[in-house]
Amino acid sequence: MPAVDDDQVLRECRDSIDNIDAALIHLLAERFKITKRVGEHKAKVGFAPADPDREAVQIARLRSLADNAGLDPTFSEKFLRFIVDEVIRHHNQHKA
Repeated sequence: MPAVDDDQVLRECRDSIDNIDAALIHLLAERFKITKRVGEHKAKVGFAPADPDREAVQIARLRSLADNAGLDPTFSEKFLRFIVDEVIRHHNQHKA
């Protein structure tokens, strides 16, 4: 049996996964730069840190996108909820 490190298919798959992980990190960083601006603006104009109506629309939209992409919608909702909770935590830091 060949060593795991010598398996070309596994190495290629892992390289692809590493590239995707890097892209995800960069996309999340960009998303948080924008949501930081949103939080600062909300604090400045007196809006609440959370927007449950927007969150519900986003969850429904992303569940549909996930389903169309062959990704478990429940997983996508959990992932989005984790991100939104972190964004709200950041927004709460901007409250006056």
